[in-house]
Amino acid sequence: MPSSHRDHGQAAEYQNQNQHHPHHYRRKLVNTHHSGNTHPLIWLAAILCTIIAIGVVIAGIVVFVGYMVIHPRIPVISVTKAHLDLLSNDYAGLLQTQLTIIVVAQNGNARAHATFSDINFNLSYQGQPIARMVAETFDVPRNSSKTLNYVVRSASIPLTPDQMEEVDESWKRDVIGFDLKGSARTRWRVGALGSVKFWSNLECELKFRPSNGSYIKHSRCTSESK
Repeated sequence: MPSSHRDHGQAAEYQNQNQHHPHHYRRKLVNTHHSGNTHPLIWLAAILCTIIAIGVVIAGIVVFVGYMVIHPRIPVISVTKAHLDLLSNDYAGLLQTQLTIIVVAQNGNARAHATFSDINFNLSYQGQPIARMVAETFDVPRNSSKTLNYVVRSASIPLTPDQMEEVDESWKRDVIGFDLKGSARTRWRVGALGSVKFWSNLECELKFRPSNGSYIKHSRCTSESK
């Protein structure tokens, strides 16, 4: 009988455990099922990111194909011709000069017009300003150019003793140089890719023969884009 009582107590305890266990297991299943649901906003964000990524890829392909088809060229400005019309200095240290400078704005694009604006060049000798050369905004048709003719005449420029000596040496060597520095803003439309803008910077030394005023074209004087 005592043994039977123990068996009954163990059976009751086992039954009691079984009564609580299914309940606990069902609660875990419910929690797992709830955490597996994805919020609609997360799906929406994922879809938007995918659309944006596809759009970026397509835009890159369009730009690349457009560049290969149009093959745009940056418009440039160059000094093509020049002449030293006058060079005179006296013992008082005053310099007078006159130069003719031909600047060409070149648009090498076969499918796009180009616009040149904010054109500003400064001509100087040994740091002494001689003239400022400007031009109004103008357009250059595709695969064409526009010529700017400048005739620059300086007033009497007072020179320092060192500059006076440099002018005398220039007469002896038959070579004199003037510094030309400036820039122009270029803009052109590359098909459906939109408008492109660059600064074309020009900085070079123009050298002449004082004996006959001829321009020494030993180096290229062409703008660099920035």
